[in-house]
Amino acid sequence: MRRRVAISILGTTLDAGRGERWKRWRPTVALCQQQGLFIDRLELLHDVKSASLAREIIADIETVSPATEVRQHTVSMKDAWDFSEVYTSLREFARSYAFDPEREDYLVNITTGTHVAQICWFLLVEARYLPGRLLQLSPPRGRPADDDMSGGHSIIDLDLSRYDAIATRFAAEHEEATSFLKSGIATRSPAFNAMIDQIEKVAIRSRAPVLLTGPTGAGKSQLAKRVYELKKAQHQVSGAFVEVNCATLRGDQAMSTLFGHVKGAFTGAQSDRPGLMKSADKGVLFLDEIGELGLDEQAMCLRAIEEKRFLPMGSDRDRGSDFQLIAGTNRDLSTSVREGAFREDLFARLNLWTFRLPALRDRKEDIEPNLEFELRRFGEREGQNITFNKEARSLYLSFAIGPEARWSANFRDLSASVTRMATLAPHGRINEATARDEIDRLSMLWRAGKAEASGQDEQLADILGRERLDDIDLFDRAQLATVIAICQESPSLSAAGRKLFAVSRTSKTSGNDADRLRKYLARFGLKFDDVSETVADRAMSSSAR
Repeated sequence: MRRRVAISILGTTLDAGRGERWKRWRPTVALCQQQGLFIDRLELLHDVKSASLAREIIADIETVSPATEVRQHTVSMKDAWDFSEVYTSLREFARSYAFDPEREDYLVNITTGTHVAQICWFLLVEARYLPGRLLQLSPPRGRPADDDMSGGHSIIDLDLSRYDAIATRFAAEHEEATSFLKSGIATRSPAFNAMIDQIEKVAIRSRAPVLLTGPTGAGKSQLAKRVYELKKAQHQVSGAFVEVNCATLRGDQAMSTLFGHVKGAFTGAQSDRPGLMKSADKGVLFLDEIGELGLDEQAMCLRAIEEKRFLPMGSDRDRGSDFQLIAGTNRDLSTSVREGAFREDLFARLNLWTFRLPALRDRKEDIEPNLEFELRRFGEREGQNITFNKEARSLYLSFAIGPEARWSANFRDLSASVTRMATLAPHGRINEATARDEIDRLSMLWRAGKAEASGQDEQLADILGRERLDDIDLFDRAQLATVIAICQESPSLSAAGRKLFAVSRTSKTSGNDADRLRKYLARFGLKFDDVSETVADRAMSSSAR
């Protein structure tokens, strides 16, 4: 049978009986008089000034419970109402104490001591610095006939798993939190659901950096935002969610955007700029595509993560920002480290909590619930309730989970696909014809991407320039390459527009094909004449000149 050990702070007011010590309730003495709760050993904590009272209490305990061993511990607390001081003192006691839970059962008395000490005891037991239970004593009611001043007691076990009602409630809250992280989508992939369970625990229990990896379009940005919203709902952050696409940052612009600058730091710096890292103070900073940052920016990020301080451009004085970092990347950072493109120390700091989001084609059981989610999202965005008919839904899902579906851009592909079908659905109902047209469109897009992936980047780089091309997502590259190919085989802007928009053209937009194409090209700073020539034609023109 395990020995029962009580840990208690001496009550300088309640335990001080003076000349009437046998006529009043003194909790530390009463602790050793409880019916059915024999204390084998009492660890009694007190400060230097209370040493005389401690000796008096120990003598009285020896009278009422001679078999109880009492050990004294002198703790230094100048201000018993200073939370930091009290917590530090009690934690140091707990860390230095040789606990033996296999042989001993520990009870922590929260009856004596200040309210601050009671709170600290609770926190230490909850965090398992003290492997025990809380004990609350109560004085006797009225005046017992035999002058028994032992009173009563209750034991509080913080192991919530023992309480069915509480455990059920916490399980429901956990379920709600994981559903929130999944945007309410009833995902079916066991591996993905297990990962979300872990992310939920980390989001609530840790402030350490989190690294989200996976292909473009796998949902890293959306998940990072949901983690932030979950932490905010738990009152763990009060600041903003600040998202930065590191792939768009270059040179001084990267330093200024992230860390800010002071007036006059460089040409054009006409006023101070706080920087996004400062904007994320007390909140969450999401550095998407962190693998694209330069080595200098990586070094400053490492210091900001570890010390919560950074140096704005042109300043000789540090600034602070207490943010939590979530980083995203579609690169293998361990390979980047070996190649010297990513700092090993920063990768080690980020790699504590790494979660890889799988590609959509690896989660085909989740395509159906995500299809419903995208339809709901379209309805909320556009104010229209769009549904599938039974045949169209079956046709589309059969294709979506089949071997021909590549989902190259992952959820961006699916979202775009649903948007197209919902937009073209006659009378708000996606029918077989609409679904079949979309299947053909996706098939063509993916075939083009597969056949021309190796050559399309060279072609686009020739037209746009390598630096501009690096700022364009793979999904947009594939779409732009298809548009350029149609333009190169068409005699005019209007002809190219008619081919590209043959399916989505309606009576209201039939005359706007050319304008739609013109606006699309303008998004990339291009005109029809820029892309209508083939690469060979331009090469011949250049050599002729």
